[in-house]
This record gives sequence, C-alpha cells and structure tokens, in this order.
Amino acid sequence: MTELAPKYDPRAVEEGRYQTWLDEDLFKPSGDKKAHPYSIVIPPPNVTGKLHLGHAWDTSIQDTLIRFKRMQGYDTLYLPGMDHAGIATQAKVEEKLRKQGQDRHQLGREKFIKQVWDWKDEYASIIKSQWGKMGLSLDYSRERFTLDDGLSKAVRKVFVKLYEEGLIYRGQYIINWDPKLETALSDIEVIHKDDNGAFYHINYPLADGTGSVEIATTRPETMFGDTAVAVAPGDERYKDLVGKELILPLVGRHIPVIEDQHVDPDFGTGLVKITPAHDPNDFLVGNRHNLQRINVMNDDGTMNEQAGKYAGMDRFDCRKALVEDLKNEGYLLKIEPIVHSVGHSERSGVQIEPRLSTQWFVKMKPLADKVLSNQKEDDKVNFVPERFEGTLEHWMENVHDWVISRQLWWGHRIPAWYNKKTGEMVVQEEAPKDIENWDQDNDVLDTWFSSALWPFSTLGWPDEEAADFKRYFPTNALVTGYDIIFFWVSRMIFQSLHFTKRRPFENVVLHGLIRDEQGRKMSKSLGNGIDPMDVVEKYGADSLRWFLLNGTAPGQDTRFSYTKMDSAWNFINKIWNASRFVIMNLPEDAAAAHMPDVDTFDLSDKWIFDKLNRVVKKVTRLFDEFQFGEAGREMYNFIWNDFCDWYIEISKVALNGTDEILKKHKQDNLVWILDQILRLIHPIMPFVTEKLWLSMPHNGKSIMVASYPVAHPEFENHVAEQDMEFLIEIIKAVRNIRMEVNAPMSSAIDIMIQLDNSKDKHILLDNRDYVENFLHPKSLVVDTNVVAPKLAKSAVIAGAQIFVPLAELVDLSEEIAKMDKEIDHLQEEVKRCKAKLANKGFVDHAPEAVIEKEKAKQADYESQLAGAVQRLKELKESN
Repeated sequence: MTELAPKYDPRAVEEGRYQTWLDEDLFKPSGDKKAHPYSIVIPPPNVTGKLHLGHAWDTSIQDTLIRFKRMQGYDTLYLPGMDHAGIATQAKVEEKLRKQGQDRHQLGREKFIKQVWDWKDEYASIIKSQWGKMGLSLDYSRERFTLDDGLSKAVRKVFVKLYEEGLIYRGQYIINWDPKLETALSDIEVIHKDDNGAFYHINYPLADGTGSVEIATTRPETMFGDTAVAVAPGDERYKDLVGKELILPLVGRHIPVIEDQHVDPDFGTGLVKITPAHDPNDFLVGNRHNLQRINVMNDDGTMNEQAGKYAGMDRFDCRKALVEDLKNEGYLLKIEPIVHSVGHSERSGVQIEPRLSTQWFVKMKPLADKVLSNQKEDDKVNFVPERFEGTLEHWMENVHDWVISRQLWWGHRIPAWYNKKTGEMVVQEEAPKDIENWDQDNDVLDTWFSSALWPFSTLGWPDEEAADFKRYFPTNALVTGYDIIFFWVSRMIFQSLHFTKRRPFENVVLHGLIRDEQGRKMSKSLGNGIDPMDVVEKYGADSLRWFLLNGTAPGQDTRFSYTKMDSAWNFINKIWNASRFVIMNLPEDAAAAHMPDVDTFDLSDKWIFDKLNRVVKKVTRLFDEFQFGEAGREMYNFIWNDFCDWYIEISKVALNGTDEILKKHKQDNLVWILDQILRLIHPIMPFVTEKLWLSMPHNGKSIMVASYPVAHPEFENHVAEQDMEFLIEIIKAVRNIRMEVNAPMSSAIDIMIQLDNSKDKHILLDNRDYVENFLHPKSLVVDTNVVAPKLAKSAVIAGAQIFVPLAELVDLSEEIAKMDKEIDHLQEEVKRCKAKLANKGFVDHAPEAVIEKEKAKQADYESQLAGAVQRLKELKESN
C-alpha cells in the first residue's frame, strides 16, 4: 500500500504515468484469438496545428470506449494516425513563407514539399504529445499517416479501379475556384455568407437597331463571357425576340436570344444573360444550345485577355471600372443594392469564383445508391443519435459529382501520365517504365479522397489477407462531430461499401460543438478559444475527460466553463479523499479486494452492495448505448452520495469500535467497493484510478487490464435498500431539525418517531448503533401510537413522523406555518401524480415499471400528506 497525499494533485498523479503504460506495452491488442475484437481508428487530426477541445472530446469518448471494452475482455485496437490535410496544410506553409518574403513558386515543387514535411514532423510531434497528456491508449506500433507508403498504395488502387469502372472521369465543368490558393474546391469546402451586393441593370441593344432589352446581373465583370440571353419558353413578352441577336455592351460581339427552361419568367425581367464558363446553370444551358464557353479570368482572379482593356485587373476592381464605363456610355440603367448569399473558401476566406475548368471527378450517383440501399439492410451503419441518419440519406439523395483534383503540390499526385510526344494519357498505379517520356498530372487529390479510405487502408487494405484487416475490420465505432457527416462520414461509407463490400464501422457516435459559456462557437476572431492543454495543466486530464464525457448527451452541443472544471476537480478530490480514508484504515497486511461474504452483512452492507449492483448494471448498459452523460450521473450519485456521504460515515462506527471481527468485515467491504468504484470509473479517469488502485492492496500491474465490474446476484437485496433508505430519511430529517433549532450533534435531544407500520420498528431497533451515532438521542421513542408533544419540531417522511420536543426553542405559530406550507406542497405532488396517471396517453404508452413507479410515488405522497394533516391538527389544538 502507498500513503496518499492529503489532497489530489493532478500533476503529481499524471507525471510519468503515460510513459509507464507505453513501456509496459499495455496499449497493444491482447492477441487473445478467443476474445471478441473491438476496434476504433482515430479520426486523423490534420497536421495543420495543435489539437483543440473538439479533438479532446472526440478522443476522450474513443478512449473511454476502448478502456471499457479492454477491461471487459475484448481484444481491443485503438489505432492512431494523422491526415496530411492537403489544402489546409499547404495554406499554412504558404502563409509562413509569405512572412519570410518567399512563395512556393520561388522554391519549386521539391523544396516546397520538403518544407511541408518539416511542418508535418513538427506538428505531428506536438499532437502525439497532446495525445499522451490526454491519456489515450493508442497502439503506436500501428500509427498511420495519409501519405505513408501503405495508404498511398491504397489511394492509387482506388483511383485506378474507379477510373476503369467509369466512376472517375476527366472533363470540363463549372467548379468552385479559390483565386487565393488557386485551386478547385468541392461544394462542401465552400461556406456561404450573406454579403452586400447589387443587381446591375444593363441595356443590351438589339443588333437590328430596333431597341434594347434590360438585363440584371450581380456579376457584371463576367459579361465578357456572355454567349446568349435566354427567355422562358412560351413567354409572350419576348416571343418576337427569340432568334434575334443582341450586341454585347462595350464589346460589340453579337449574341443570340434563346429559349430555355432554366429561366424563371417571374424573376426579375425574365431575361437572363448566359455565361457558360462562369455559372453552373449557364453551363448546362450552354450544353443544351451548343454555346461557346469563354473563360474571362486567370487563376488568381484577375481578368484575362478576353476582358479587353480590363485585362490584368482584379475581378472586383474590374467590376468598379466596368460599371463606371457602362454608366458613361449610357448602358447602365440602375444599381439595386441587395444582400445575397455568396460562397467563400473555407480555407482562405476569399469569395470563390464559379469557373469552367478541366478537373477530375467521381461519378457519385452509383456510389450513393449503394449507401442508400445498404441503410435498409441489417449491415447498415447505426447513427447515434439516430436522427442523423436522415442527414446522411438527404445528402446521398441530392449528391453531385465530386471534384477530386486540386491544383496543389502537397498531397497524393493523381496517377495519370501524359506522353510528351503523342499526348496519350495512361492511368495506372505505378509510373510508366519509360518515365522519361511521360509527364505526371500536376494536380493532387482532394484530402477527403484518402481519408475516405481510412477505416480499412489503415488496417492493411488493399491486402485483404492482412492480419489486422481480417481481424479488426469493420471497426466498431466512429466518434466524431455531427458537422463532418458530409465531409468524411458519408465518403468513408460509400468507399468502404464499394471496395470491401462491408460497412466501415458498426456505429457512428456523434457529438456536437463545444461552445463558450455564452453559447458562442469558439473562434480566433472572438478570442474565446480554449487550449485543452492549458486546462490539463491546471485541472488534470482526468478532470477534463470527466467534464467532456459527463457534459452532454449524444448529438448535443455543450458549453465549456471553468466552474464546470472546478466541479470536476472537486469530484475527483472526493474520490481521492475517500480512497485515502479507506487505505488509512487498513492493516499493514491487508489482502487484495476479494468477494465479500454476504452472511456477514449488516443493513448498511446489504444496502451499499445492492446499490453497487444497480450502478454497475446501469453504467455498463449506458456505456454500450453511448449515453456517457447518463452513465456519469449514475457514477457520481453512487460515489458521492451513497458511498462517501453515507456508507463511509456509517462504517466509522465499526472502524472505531472494539469488535475486531466486525471491523475486519467492514474493512474488507470498503476495499471491495472502492476497488469496484475505481474499475467502474477508470475508462473516463485513467490516471487517478491507476494511482489509487496501485496504492491499494491489489493483484495486478495495472487497473486498465483488470476486469470491469459485473453485477452479482447474491448482492441483490431490495428489502435492505428500502429499509436503509427509510433509516437515511429519518437521519436526514432529525439533522434538519437540529439545524433549524441550532442544536449541535454534541447535545443529546429527545426524539419521538411515530410509525405508520409496526414492521418498520425493527429497522431502528436492529440498527441502534447507527441511530445512537447519527441522531445522538437523549431518549428515543419508536412506536405506531406515539403521543406527540404539544411543542415540538416535527418532520414528515414516507411511513413516519418525527418529533423533537424542544419546548423552549419552538415557535408554535412558525411550526403551524411550516406545516401549512408542507401540506400545500404535498397536495400539489398528489395532484400531479393523479393527473399523470389519469392521462390515457401516458398509461397506454409508458412501460409498466414506469407506471408502477408513479403509483408508488403517489402512495408515498398521500401517506406523508395524511401525516402532515394530522400533525397540523395537533399543533392547532395545542396553540
């Protein structure tokens, strides 16, 4: 046994412990082939920077599940890894270079990539250090990175296979373009914000000189790419215009007036300019009418030679100059200010530019259909909470083809090569043997393309005979935020179904966002971000993990506050003090915790062991249902209220007594319960439970490989539970009376207890030691026909009334007022119960156990009400 410090010090407890676990290889799978496998692959954090509170939340849940299942005897694998995060990491390194007066083009591709690898190594080291501080039981011998050789092989295989199946194609299409990073973006990398803009109403003259038409646009700078003006089919206003030509203002080029179903005749003027190279809807119109596609911008968002004298100008500067020229030339009719939703790059923040570009795409419909079909099968992916399955299905039902090429240098190069002489293209996993005759595609793949393979590529796929893939795939749980369903969860599901024919994980456990105390999202701009390592430094990892696990229900946001962290620390300190008390009261030769003998139990033992059974059953079920907040509340109430506040206090009677046999039984029981508590809560609080467990008599090298608690039928004792609760209620009632009249425990008082039922008398008489110790009576009267004194403090509980004759201290009118108030309260409770039980909807749909519980509540309140009414009558008669 180890002597514990008087106060919980997280730094002292956690220092060096993680390295010890690593040295003892405790994080690796057990290798027991008879055990059921249980696996989680960590959602790989981006190597863009340090981890935030959201990562801490993710990983605390994952590690809790792994530790729980490990203790239950599962062969567990918690696999670590990181994501190269192409566009995000390249943006960070380019920003760093800009501050040094350099850019990637000056360095060249090879030297720039070396800079990014240096960045990756620096932040990977920081992230691993943070994982250690959080206590994550990761098997580092299996650590993966999305650009390592194995994952790169998987990426190439998937790309080539999809290409051969016709599900990857290269073509021109309108994509989201980031002019700052000069790369394509997928739809879900675009954030829409409300911006101040305007409708610019412009006159387009008819080429035959018979007049002009009014066109409204929010992007006049794209007019250099106009190749038609469209009207709705059958629009009577413009039937004479169809087939005629207009003159493009300031340009002079002739463009036709066409009919197309894209046009809404009730919107604006009913005339729409068609710019096929700069609008996705116009692109489709152009395809239907075989219109020319004219791109008017360079990659960096400046105007190209198609813009004439405006060439070289920034797109927004061009807009201003162009509008001024249109005004001066008489083409501008009016400017109508509006607020409209505009797409911005998630990474750079700049306004994206829809533009025509040659890119690589994944044809999504066949892949999405597989997901939708599989969600109707037994092998479906289960969402927790279930409502988020609808989010997945909605996205899959409305999916667009996925642009997967990025004009970046950091990432997986697209495995396509072009012959330098003939222009022939080949798509294959490895470079052509005569590589000197070929140029590889310059683009890289979207980050999500490789991370979509994460659950199976990390386990050895595409080698389907790989030991880890055969043993641990599909994985058991994916834990992540609900905001990433589109980005990542959906893509892992369709890639896994397509390539492994199985779901990637059994369950998706979704949590919300961590907000500040005011409910705001944490961000740099608000300056309200919290570094989880600062929290760990002050409160310890166990406190942070307890807050994160205990703070919310699945799918819900939570608010971080230091008040909550204080509460978490206080709870651990309570456990620390309880453990210290138990250990200090053990003999030097105390044996390790062992199954107690129920034949030696007194009432308090029967009660606490029945309570322990109940909490073990509930916590185990709630962990399996991912209801960590509810599990935390069960553990908290049992540890703080039942064990610490009552059982330990009751145990002091025997521990301080002279009966050595009784004392030994109580010591054994305390050790067993504490041992079970530490095991029960270990998955959430790994550091402090390990320290306390190793400080006790024990039979193992680490609590993390000890067995998780199970319920024992011999501990079930509902009668003892009821009897002890009755005794506790009497003790609490007398204590409250003492407080009201300022009668300290050192002063003996007369106590009279009127019982509703004579069978309850034995509870008090058989536990006289507890009554003496906790009530300190001068005299004690317990019966069913107690004559209450005229002047006394009183309390009513279910099944009894308590009277404390304190004539000199009691104000009779005050006592009557108090009893009036109590009767009002009890009448309201009885009324509420009756209304609930009279509600047909409740009675028809609630489980039988819930209905019976409500009936029992009503009976209790009615019993207390009858006692209170009788007492009020007696008080009034005495007045």
